[in-house]
Amino acid sequence: MNYFIGIWDARYFWTHLSFADLRSRWRRSFFGVLWTVIQPLGMTLLLAIVFGKIFKTDIKEYAPYILSGMVVWEFMTASAMGGALSFVQADAYIKQCRHPLAIYTLRTVFTNIMVLSLASMSLVIWVLIVMPHNFGWSWLAALSIFPILVLLAWPMATALAYVATRFRDLPHALGLIMQAMWFVSPIYFEAKVFRGGDLHWLVDLNPIYHILEIVRAPMLRGQWPTIENYAFCLGTVVVLTLAAVLIGRSAEKKVIFYL
Repeated sequence: MNYFIGIWDARYFWTHLSFADLRSRWRRSFFGVLWTVIQPLGMTLLLAIVFGKIFKTDIKEYAPYILSGMVVWEFMTASAMGGALSFVQADAYIKQCRHPLAIYTLRTVFTNIMVLSLASMSLVIWVLIVMPHNFGWSWLAALSIFPILVLLAWPMATALAYVATRFRDLPHALGLIMQAMWFVSPIYFEAKVFRGGDLHWLVDLNPIYHILEIVRAPMLRGQWPTIENYAFCLGTVVVLTLAAVLIGRSAEKKVIFYL
């Protein structure tokens, strides 16, 4: 409890760092914050045209499927890669201040969730224009993706940061790991592609699929996410939180020496 009180007491510090990260991201950029919308939309149109031709799918319906997977996956990737480097990049602050180390991974996740919120506007606008019949009360369930992603990404980034501070090869290996997860998850490829290839377990037992369903079920199909979707998400949160706590208890005081 004292640890979380320390995080709350340092809230002005890590939120300031997070907003500074956002300002530096778009500094001297002509479009600025609009890049959070332009970039995913541009990639979505390209991928939708290519994959739509390959899988004989209607681009209007396939594009929001890709876009929803892209914005969520970009958040997870940025949180994992950025989280692994959080302590290394904040070594000057860590050596001078005795704040809880988890504030530096929270800084990364807070920055990425704001970027996700802005990028999600492109998905909302697209679906409202192309699929207005899906709009309904079920869309409220899609809002739950934000706290779920924070609860997932923060312990994941924290555990990775502790390990990456000791083993500097981890951030490089993460690129390969995240790419492998992309291929075996229904991020851009539809779930029926995996089930048709007798790989249904890559969907049903994949937490990434259930995370994406919290967005896709209400927005793309006008349905409420299932209890199973939330159960997998919460189960993943519990596992990642326990991993972060166990690693942090043994490594918190050693980080300064590794830096």
